[in-house]
Amino acid sequence: MINGAIRALTPLVGVRAACKAVGESRARYYRGHRVSPAPSPVEKVPKPQPRALTDHERKEVYNLLNCEKNIDKAPASIYFEQLDSGIYLASVSTMYRILNDYDEVKERRRVASHPAKVKPELIATKPNSIWSWDITKLLGPQKWTYYYLYVIIDIFSRYIPGWMLARAENASLAKVLVADAVAKQGIVKDQLSLHMDRGSPMTSKPFAFLMADLGVTKSYSRPHVSNDNPYSESQFHTLKYRPDFPERFGSYEDALLFCQQFFHWYCYEHHHSGIGYHTPADVHYGRAEQVRQQRALILNEAYAAHPERFVAKAPVPPLIPSVAWINEPKEVEASAH
Repeated sequence: MINGAIRALTPLVGVRAACKAVGESRARYYRGHRVSPAPSPVEKVPKPQPRALTDHERKEVYNLLNCEKNIDKAPASIYFEQLDSGIYLASVSTMYRILNDYDEVKERRRVASHPAKVKPELIATKPNSIWSWDITKLLGPQKWTYYYLYVIIDIFSRYIPGWMLARAENASLAKVLVADAVAKQGIVKDQLSLHMDRGSPMTSKPFAFLMADLGVTKSYSRPHVSNDNPYSESQFHTLKYRPDFPERFGSYEDALLFCQQFFHWYCYEHHHSGIGYHTPADVHYGRAEQVRQQRALILNEAYAAHPERFVAKAPVPPLIPSVAWINEPKEVEASAH
């Protein structure tokens, strides 16, 4: 509207007076009506790179790289062979660029591709349904001397159904340990899953054949994933952070005695936070609920005697967890909350 008024007044009083009359600046008016000439269709011609090889020279380098004598050699090897012969055609990087232009810079061998390992998801709702086992080293009296501690743990009860201290790490010893633990616990076929990492004793064929004979399902941690075997790792942490755990053991007999005392304490005296502060043996052998009821009676008596010492309500002993997971699925975890 303003521009229309300016255009109407311009023949009569000029652009300056017309802009002043309507209160518009001349610069704004001119910008809105300026018509720039269309750019001429001039194609930019790229300047030739003065350092670039000519087409003939590039072809010569390509033929050199692909001749019968050099077809299986790396460009760098060819470059220095030519240099030792008094010939320089192009740099190594230029050789690679020329090969890349012909799509010849790639892996020529068949490289194995490994699919991603499946994340193990295991659930235990009772003892002797999921066991986890692993091996840890105990330092011996001298440098580079070790004792190997094999330990099986029930992930539901945290009970240790079997352990062994050995001077070597191999599948034969693992077979003896697992077979003995299965027999002592009265495991039947298709009752138990055994979770483990991918060490050589765990993945050996003799051990796999034993699992098949016993009817035990194998489960493996993913490579380089430490939290796929959390129960064994936690148990080893408890072992090595005991106040009386030595920096080194003086002999095999010293280590054996320490392990005997530790595992008796762990199974029958240790009140484990992951199982409602019951001992693993009580949970494993079905005594935990009776212990919990006894705790509740004592707490109720304490509340009745001095209710003012408790906030809001009588204290309740912790529950015994009903399930134990290795890698609980996120949807299950979310629904639980």
